[in-house]
Amino acid sequence: MPFAQDPPAGGAAMDQVVLVTAAALFLTAALIVLCQGHRSGRIGLLGYAGKLAQRALGMPAWAALPSVIAVATLIPCLFGLQWDESIHMAQGRDEGPLANPSHYLLLFGIFGGFSAGVIAIALGDERVPASGIRAGPGWRAPLGGVLLAGGSGVALIGFPLDDVWHRLFGQDVTLWSATHVTMITGMALAVLGALMLNIEGLRTRNKVRRASIIRAPIQLLQKPTRAIQWLLLPGAILLILSLLMGEFDFGIPQFQLVLHPMIVMAAAGLGLVAARVSLGRGAAVGAALTFLVIRGVISVLVGPVLGQPDHIFPLFLAEAALVELVALRVSPREALRFGLWCGAFIGTVGLAAEWAWSGLYPIPWNSALLPEGLLLAMAMALAGSVLGAWLGAHMTVERFPRTPGLRRGAVASAAVISALIGWGLYEPAPDPVSATVTLDEVTPTPNRTVNATLRLDPPDAAKDADWLRTIAWQGGGLETEELREIGPGLYRTTRPVPVHGTWKSGIRLSRGGSLTSVAIFLPADSAIPVSEVPATPRFTRRFENEGKFLRREAKEVAPWLWNGATLFVAFVLMVLLYVWALAFRRLADAAPERAARAASRRQRGASHRDRDRVPV
Repeated sequence: MPFAQDPPAGGAAMDQVVLVTAAALFLTAALIVLCQGHRSGRIGLLGYAGKLAQRALGMPAWAALPSVIAVATLIPCLFGLQWDESIHMAQGRDEGPLANPSHYLLLFGIFGGFSAGVIAIALGDERVPASGIRAGPGWRAPLGGVLLAGGSGVALIGFPLDDVWHRLFGQDVTLWSATHVTMITGMALAVLGALMLNIEGLRTRNKVRRASIIRAPIQLLQKPTRAIQWLLLPGAILLILSLLMGEFDFGIPQFQLVLHPMIVMAAAGLGLVAARVSLGRGAAVGAALTFLVIRGVISVLVGPVLGQPDHIFPLFLAEAALVELVALRVSPREALRFGLWCGAFIGTVGLAAEWAWSGLYPIPWNSALLPEGLLLAMAMALAGSVLGAWLGAHMTVERFPRTPGLRRGAVASAAVISALIGWGLYEPAPDPVSATVTLDEVTPTPNRTVNATLRLDPPDAAKDADWLRTIAWQGGGLETEELREIGPGLYRTTRPVPVHGTWKSGIRLSRGGSLTSVAIFLPADSAIPVSEVPATPRFTRRFENEGKFLRREAKEVAPWLWNGATLFVAFVLMVLLYVWALAFRRLADAAPERAARAASRRQRGASHRDRDRVPV
């Protein structure tokens, strides 16, 4: 069912904002009381739950219990995000955080991650390795717990900031708004914090083994919880990185098509190489399989089960196999060399495999991307793989051998990725193009649908275009189809377009980096306020910047306000990423040496033998 007519277009309803804020403050206060009670010895709940988790996972309570909580809450959070995207694309904006069922899962998952981090800090003790942060006498807070709590906290703060953003600039139905990206970055840090927490927990075990996903099937019979943990960890990075592809997955990108293969290649290199370097043999394949299972289940639940728009996502299987094959000839311990070789294969063979799969996307990768798309995607694969090698080298249980040039390569790769994404986001001024549209009625009012015939001026305006498609969304569903060329500069729809109720229907044209559209029908909206754009039998309209169509609720504001707010959010993101890099540097520097540990054990054994001798 559609949402109530004309929900707020500049922030959530105030009563919902107050209610959610009060609930968050109450739950945070309860969490603090629980943790303080544990530290003082007055409340034993965390201690009891920690012992159960410790017994199941074979790690200290401060790593085991938060890991269970994080897994149990972050996966529903991912489902909530995918569901939320589909709801907004099908229904449009809502009245606030309590008017959308997916928001409950988002809030539950993000607060669950925050709680897991705070509990990890509260359960910390002297067994926390040197990477931890001393919080008091006999109390060390695990670094992973701090990052888990901090990242989730940033995502939580993103909710009220998102409302402020909407009040300033209007409602924007796009995944890549500044505050949305901030929340996704926070959750990425939280997931990396959970990974870090497990590494710190493993470092406390008496016998440190190099982790390997190969052992997971055997552990599934011996210790199911431990096996599930190792199966989930490798795919976590891919799952988070895939969130940035959401608009392409659903077929409503608000950016150039060239960004899609670029992001897929960067994600493949970063996630798969990091998993293989950090977790050992089979981890790249394990990451891809975990990603496919979780995303596949979510896709089925969101689409066929809940009746929301379907979406397609990348496979990463070919790239995972390539990473494992490279590891047979180039040791992952030579991280920089390994990353470069993986990037070369991912950016060629892996790109070819994903290009073949892209035929199933709502907007397939086409010849308009050549040669720019190939070159940029290959560069992103190389940069992502080197950055993934750096990340994996900092996420090992034992100290990773120093690789000359790895840090410089990672810094250069991060700069390359940032620059190329900036290039992909650039939109040149559109060429003057107009369309004369003739509508033939298929279904009469009140559920009116039409077929459209489109004549472009100039006729070659769609030559080598990324796409020329119809779109109809936010009226109870999502429909997007490619137009069929029936003559020079003459195109026709392949299925009827809805032009009634709250549907927003139009024709989209992307060429040479410019994104433009022509409205067929737009409803009146008193909350913005705007009047109806009627679907008359025949009209001539000019293609305009697509933001005026897809982000109809956006407000006209002074450029200094928009630029200042965007730069501030970008600065916050840079600070977060810098803190993230420092945290992993600290984790790597505190990693134990295998030889040092073995010598220590031998020395302890010798001292015990000397002590047990009976003097003659």
